[in-house]
Amino acid sequence: MIAAARLVRLGLFVLVGLLLGGRTPAAAQQFAADLVRQQGSAAAVSAGRLFVVGDKVRIETPELADGFFLIDGAIPSAHFVRPATRVYMDARESSPLTRWLVPVDPDNPCRQWQAMTRLAGAADQGDWHCERIGQDQIGGRDVIAYRAFSGEHEQFRGWVDPLYKFPLRIKTEDGAVITVENIQDMRQPMHPMQIPEDFRKFDPEVLIRQVKQSDVWVTTP
Repeated sequence: MIAAARLVRLGLFVLVGLLLGGRTPAAAQQFAADLVRQQGSAAAVSAGRLFVVGDKVRIETPELADGFFLIDGAIPSAHFVRPATRVYMDARESSPLTRWLVPVDPDNPCRQWQAMTRLAGAADQGDWHCERIGQDQIGGRDVIAYRAFSGEHEQFRGWVDPLYKFPLRIKTEDGAVITVENIQDMRQPMHPMQIPEDFRKFDPEVLIRQVKQSDVWVTTP
């Protein structure tokens, strides 16, 4: 009888879990992908690799092959890491990818795009807003198309995957298109998604101040 009562209670717990299943937190997205860039009618070229684990993003680009970008959309923060020298620095405006390719709210992606743009120190023209312009498909995945504005100025267009909560394509004003392709879901991160504790932060402004105090700095009369 005791065993039967336990089975009944277990069945009730399972039923409640099924009924409330929609209220349980969803697992964070984890995927890797290729980045492809195309300008106008020119052939598409590789723009690097992308790794996403929840709010954290790692971007590797051929232009800066000696390191990688680490983005934390929850803080938010964006750094460039150089493993060979065990240093990291604020990404600032070193790559627009750190402002575009970040986790977003599928219903309001401009909030995060604005936050990352201001973090980089890039000029904007007032509060951002997004205009939804339709639905599309990229690589077989359903996406929502947006026009992103700062003030009255259109910054770019973005296509957001509502399940991944991530933009799969960005088109800039000059016609350049960055697309996230060959998406592979991951169970475990393929690369470190945080800066090692023994890495030191490099501040270029400190170096500039040191140079100004040295004999090599010449002021204009």
